[in-house]
Amino acid sequence: FIQLSPVLEADPEFVEEKAWSPPLPPVADAPVTDDLRAMNGSKVSDNGFHFHDLVTAKCDIFRGAWVPDSAGPFYTTSTCRLIEDHQNCMKNGRPDSGYTRWRWTPHDCELPRFNPERFLDFMKNKSFAFIGDSISRNHVQSLLCILSQVEPALEVYHDKEYKSKRWYFPSHDFTLSVIWSPFLTKASIFEDNDGVSTDIIQLHLDELDTVWLEQFKNFDYIEIAGGKWFLKTAIYHENNTISGCHNCRGKNLTELGFEYAYQKALNATLKFITSSKHEVHTFFRTTTPDHFENGEWNTGGYCNRTGPFKLGEVNLSDIDAVMRKIELEEFEKAAATGLKNGLNLRLFDTTNLSLLRPDGHPGPYRVFHPFTGKDKNAAKVQNDCLHWCLPGPIDSWNDLIMELLLNG
Repeated sequence: FIQLSPVLEADPEFVEEKAWSPPLPPVADAPVTDDLRAMNGSKVSDNGFHFHDLVTAKCDIFRGAWVPDSAGPFYTTSTCRLIEDHQNCMKNGRPDSGYTRWRWTPHDCELPRFNPERFLDFMKNKSFAFIGDSISRNHVQSLLCILSQVEPALEVYHDKEYKSKRWYFPSHDFTLSVIWSPFLTKASIFEDNDGVSTDIIQLHLDELDTVWLEQFKNFDYIEIAGGKWFLKTAIYHENNTISGCHNCRGKNLTELGFEYAYQKALNATLKFITSSKHEVHTFFRTTTPDHFENGEWNTGGYCNRTGPFKLGEVNLSDIDAVMRKIELEEFEKAAATGLKNGLNLRLFDTTNLSLLRPDGHPGPYRVFHPFTGKDKNAAKVQNDCLHWCLPGPIDSWNDLIMELLLNG
């Protein structure tokens, strides 16, 4: 599922490896409170930008750099058949492959490479669900491609639209699920798979989405995440009445803004998890920045870089900074409650390491050979600068997950 519009009238041709834009302003700081420092017991950088919920104070695995990786990815487009077409950048004709040969490396410690055998042994007789939007599904596809090199995954369930799926690894009695719930709360959505809407989203901010709520008791581990869907036009419902909206011009409703809805949804979700009698090891993933340049996704923006940024060369967008601030505030409140209740709640802080990888998106190669035809310079293509090519940068997220599971 791609959160993008139909074909645009813009003409952003993919630029080869020599094309690099000038460096952008330094990374913006994000607030961190003394309470969260004490609660996490983890190393926090001076500017407060990187922190997470680690029991150990040895190292902040989310503070580091992308370094060249001669080993390359665990899998290829030929060894993993689970890659969806719109993330199969090589099959779709992307001419460069250097984006597959970088590895996330923390500054102050070694981050072991993901070990699929050890992961499956750890997950024996357990279940792990990824709950969120298409970025969560992107992550699950990456994890599946790696695990399937050891044991083939059996798909045992999919919903009508193939947005939620479940796989089973029989030798380990391990169940891996992805649950499509882009708002985490109840929502009526009227979009097709190309992002074309026939009506405004109706979002119920005080009712959790039953698609994951009814399965919650079956999970041993979950990763939850919100994100870019909250930027869409929506009408908000609370207490069985309309409370306002976001970007709903001409509706004579109070403009509450996406910030209001995002805070409400995360608060309700985390409050349920931390107060539930069913204890689930929970990872809360932070927002994933996009890398559209010279326009947005619907105004001709594109992403044609072929290498990572270095720390200090790029800044979070205003919208991502706002979303991240909300996430940190809501996580802090939930972590305090979880600590009292003995719940294992961790911040899976992928924002910064993702921000540094403008080269890892499908761009125009979300479709098969987009620049075919008599005059490729006149090709009218749509760019995906939000999701990740597979193999690609998102594979490193599995190194991080495994480190938190085994040594966190």
